[in-house]
Amino acid sequence: MVTSRVPAAVAALLDILRTAPSLADSVHIEDGPTAVNLTDNDRIYVGWQPNGESAVSLQQDFNAAGARTRDEQFVIACYAESRAGDKDMSLRRNRVFEILGIVESELRASNAFPNAPTLNDTVLWAHLTTGDLHQAQSEGAVAGLNFSVACFARI
Repeated sequence: MVTSRVPAAVAALLDILRTAPSLADSVHIEDGPTAVNLTDNDRIYVGWQPNGESAVSLQQDFNAAGARTRDEQFVIACYAESRAGDKDMSLRRNRVFEILGIVESELRASNAFPNAPTLNDTVLWAHLTTGDLHQAQSEGAVAGLNFSVACFARI
């Protein structure tokens, strides 16, 4: 019996991002936290945010009387980052929002990917919800964006 859709949804989100043509050659997709690798300028972390408290936060409740099905709501913590050796923060900020725009587009339904908003049928719906921009100068300009993918599932 499936007790949560979280593992399947995280795996599907990783798959969607790793196979996105707009990200394939230029953005490294990480499953959770990893050591910083300064050779990859653009990265997306799924299931991790700097100083974040959880990879995924979830809540379940009964769907209806009789307790045969449950509703599950959860939020996947994610982080996009763009860094370079120069000091031009504007370029990094614009790039990290471009990356976020690609993520948002990949989660929308299209003729080629009608199941994107359901994370390939692992949830009833998923969408990008919140974001926080962080900027720093550390061996060059770094712009990072915490963002969340909210999901709703029936189990």
